[in-house]
Amino acid sequence: MDRPTALVPVRHLSLGGHGPEDVVSDQRGRVLTGVADGRILRVDGLDDPRAARVEEVARIDGRPLGLELLPDGDLLVCDAEGALLRVGLEGGRTDVLADSVAGERLRFCSNVVALPDGTVYFTVSSRAHPLDDWMGDLVEHTGTGRLLRLAPGDAEPEILLDGLQFANGLAVSADAGFLIVAETGARRLTRYHLTGPAAGRAEPLVENLPGYPDNLWRGAPDGPVWVALAGPRVPPLDLLHRAGPAVRHHAARLALRAPYRPSGTIGVLAVDDTGRTVHHLTRRRSGFRMVTSVCAARGRLVLGSLWEPGIAVCAAPGER
Repeated sequence: MDRPTALVPVRHLSLGGHGPEDVVSDQRGRVLTGVADGRILRVDGLDDPRAARVEEVARIDGRPLGLELLPDGDLLVCDAEGALLRVGLEGGRTDVLADSVAGERLRFCSNVVALPDGTVYFTVSSRAHPLDDWMGDLVEHTGTGRLLRLAPGDAEPEILLDGLQFANGLAVSADAGFLIVAETGARRLTRYHLTGPAAGRAEPLVENLPGYPDNLWRGAPDGPVWVALAGPRVPPLDLLHRAGPAVRHHAARLALRAPYRPSGTIGVLAVDDTGRTVHHLTRRRSGFRMVTSVCAARGRLVLGSLWEPGIAVCAAPGER
């Protein structure tokens, strides 16, 4: 699919909290998200966004980013301030699953998926910059992102991939044979093989994306992987990435001092396990900026954002 189609907003829904960075839906079509003050929120009633209900179901001490619902109803939460957590949505119990790797405290834990055998995979976006300085990492192009694995019973995660360009969203292939890792800074999706003769190896799945991929979401094994594009491609940034480390480091310092407002162009993709684009939806001059996540719920697409004070509910392909 070469030409994008229009992304049709239905309604913006305020959550009473800032920055719902990741959105995931449960089997009942309710949406879970985490906001900057540490609250985990559940949104119900998206069939009529005007009557939607927002409730707090848990709270963590840090800043929730990536989420993954488990079969038993618990929630895996990536805390941007340094840990992978398991949170009980009934009672709010919080367990720290991992807060260090290879003797180093986790920093900028970003997104997570779980396999049926209990193995958990998660990303660290940067070892050089914290969440508040995410722009600095994208400009500096540090290549300090990681993919980690925490096997059942292990006390500390294992490093599977290092040197990733702002490792971000994760999804599992339909046959559970590989992971898909979003590398925001490289505008690509990377395939990491879990099984077969290529197990342990990584290769590009999709390159030269039209924007910067953030969180990934797959609702069903036979469905596509939805890719949130946090912003459209910026050609000068591509050129800067070819410069030397000192130039990029200086540019990153300048970028962190400059005022920032996300582009008004938003977009999402859906890809299959071969990397083929199934849907490419975009909207210019949108009133909702910096889409960092997308999921499907009750026949609609729900968008999350690190920037906005709420979520957007949009028409899904075929529901226009």
